[in-house]
Amino acid sequence: MEPDIPPSPWDPPSSSPQPPVPPAPPSGGPGRQQGAGVGPGGQQGGGPAWQQGWQGPPPGAAPSYGPVPPYGYAPPYGPVPPPGPVRAEAGSRYDQQGRNGQGGRFGWLGELSLVVFLVFVAIVVVSGIGAVLAAVLDAEPVSAESEAFFEDPVADMAIQLVGIAIGIPIVLWGARYLGRRPAGTVSSVVGRLRWRWLGLCAAVAFPLIIVQFGVLFAWSWGEEPAEPAGDGFPGWTAFLVSLVVLAALVPFQAAAEEYVFRGWLVQVIGRAVRSPWPAVVLASLLFALAHGFGELTGFVLLFYSALWWGWLVIRTGGLEAVIALHVANNLLAFGLAAGFGELASTGTAADAPWQSMVVEFVFAPLYCLVMARMADRRGVERVSA
Repeated sequence: MEPDIPPSPWDPPSSSPQPPVPPAPPSGGPGRQQGAGVGPGGQQGGGPAWQQGWQGPPPGAAPSYGPVPPYGYAPPYGPVPPPGPVRAEAGSRYDQQGRNGQGGRFGWLGELSLVVFLVFVAIVVVSGIGAVLAAVLDAEPVSAESEAFFEDPVADMAIQLVGIAIGIPIVLWGARYLGRRPAGTVSSVVGRLRWRWLGLCAAVAFPLIIVQFGVLFAWSWGEEPAEPAGDGFPGWTAFLVSLVVLAALVPFQAAAEEYVFRGWLVQVIGRAVRSPWPAVVLASLLFALAHGFGELTGFVLLFYSALWWGWLVIRTGGLEAVIALHVANNLLAFGLAAGFGELASTGTAADAPWQSMVVEFVFAPLYCLVMARMADRRGVERVSA
């Protein structure tokens, strides 16, 4: 025989009526209509998919959270927005991939400001790490006026390349957590790098860059800008080590510049403007300025090339073609600099002579038009599906 257990003061009386379950909103009434949604301006039929069927509680009724036995309560009327990234609508160009309805009308300003700040901080941190390593390893330059971190030009170049490559994860993070869209949309309209297409672009870019450099050297050889100004061939061991370091880091450095200037920046500005050209022009100008102030011919070369590359990104729906060309150009340029002992040189593309500018006037549109034609023939996606 079980003992009698006195009732707990927390137990409800046995005769207490159970709270009634509120009725569901009518399927055909104004509360929650089947298949209806709320679009801009309160019109039905629009809005994201998660809004379909949600118009709030019935008129005159407060939102109810009816009890659901045995635990918890029912959610309010209608579903809630799904967590996670949101893609732009189908048929959006590359520059429109940030238009996913997230962040509000001026949300792009917050994304732009924070990502630029983080890129600046990352560069400072990498530079600080390089300075500390050089001091700990006693590998600092002999001259106190030197701007390098290491006496060894290969080590110094490695730090500089890493400082640029760090931009890739930062802009991908900004797109995902500030722009609230898949990070892969910065790579292309399909949401990822199209590796086969990237390989085809590289198969065209590398031979073309070799021909371009050959034409430039044949034209300007013997003139002061084209004469080697370094220490000469450093020896096979040092040269091969340089090539290994460059082959490992230059692709990330070149790709980072494309992700920042032709990719993320164009998409952020594309959230506020309809045409892709304001974003392409502004990003091209910033790309040229980022290489420093040198010769006017060098600035024109960079700005002109960047305009063509920006057009190619929109035309092919991704960064693959410009990444391939940029990697090919930088690998050949740095490789030649290593062979001539010029890795320690502080010159950039902004210091390019007028011969380089004239050659670029021909080869930049040649590559872009060829790749656009190839993309058409192979059905490369230009807009999101």
